[in-house]
Amino acid sequence: MLNDIEKVLMSEEEIREITKQLGKKITEDYKGKEVLLVSILKGAVVFMADIMREIDLKCTVDFMVVSSYGSGVKTSGNVKIIKDVDIPLSGKDVIIIEDILDSGLTLNYIINMLKERNPNSIEICTLLDKPSGRKAEVTAKYIGRTVPDAFVVGYGLDYDEKYRNLPFVGILKPEVYTK
Repeated sequence: MLNDIEKVLMSEEEIREITKQLGKKITEDYKGKEVLLVSILKGAVVFMADIMREIDLKCTVDFMVVSSYGSGVKTSGNVKIIKDVDIPLSGKDVIIIEDILDSGLTLNYIINMLKERNPNSIEICTLLDKPSGRKAEVTAKYIGRTVPDAFVVGYGLDYDEKYRNLPFVGILKPEVYTK
């Protein structure tokens, strides 16, 4: 698996520091409030587990399973909700926890869908932001790091359901996904 990685972009230590800083910022911004963290599965589960422990507020968690990639490397643009949130959103301060904000198509769809449920607010917290891939006007309030236009895996991010268990974020060698 390690032989498939071209370069490590973020080490375990860097990720740990980023989650601490983002958790601290969310805690400051929502002081005195309760937040609902919504993880987009499967990719964001590792980030969600780490960041929620860094948030010093009352919070609840929920999950969505959304598909727009299949086994490819580019989003299809067709968003399919496989599992929706279970908690009613009316009056809640919602923070969507995402692994990577790339095209923005999936998050744009999710945000518009969730807004119809009358939450108090909706913000995005993403570990990685790849603005070069943006196709929809979506901006995250909380960003761990901006990454180049490369195919990244690890720390929850996958290629064809593999590499999620790497403890770092790395660039996948092109020959792995262009076979």
